[in-house]
Amino acid sequence: MRAPFHLHPLLIALLIAGAAAAHAQTGLPGSPVPESLTPGSPAPGSLMSGVEFEAYVTGKTLTYAAGGQIYGVEQYLPGRRVRWAFVDDTCRIGQWYAADRQICFVYENDATPQCWTFQLQDGRLRARYISDPPRTDLAEVAQTEKPLQCTGPDVGV
Repeated sequence: MRAPFHLHPLLIALLIAGAAAAHAQTGLPGSPVPESLTPGSPAPGSLMSGVEFEAYVTGKTLTYAAGGQIYGVEQYLPGRRVRWAFVDDTCRIGQWYAADRQICFVYENDATPQCWTFQLQDGRLRARYISDPPRTDLAEVAQTEKPLQCTGPDVGV
């Protein structure tokens, strides 16, 4: 005896596959993907990889604070190049590279690597200096796409 309503087996398979894909992607059909689970973003509180760090910072100028006081500003340029300045100081040009879950910076005036760990907390970067005690912890307090305003001999570079 034939059922009163018959779906083609291929159509049934496509419907099941589509529902499974939607459920796997969002948890429940129609629910948003949590920001912490979007492709390429680190889990909240986990150390960022070089790829994650690069995706977050490139094209931005970030202001960092330590202990509630502005510490410095860094502009992240394409090609892993950076421009850094402490408060009221001249700019230092450099580059960064990833070493395991550390992000290390080398500047023109000092070839000694300065390595940090970075993680996202509440949508902002947290950084911990690990190259040489005492430990320095920084928090991102502002970001812009405007270039870093440099003083001193590298103005306009």
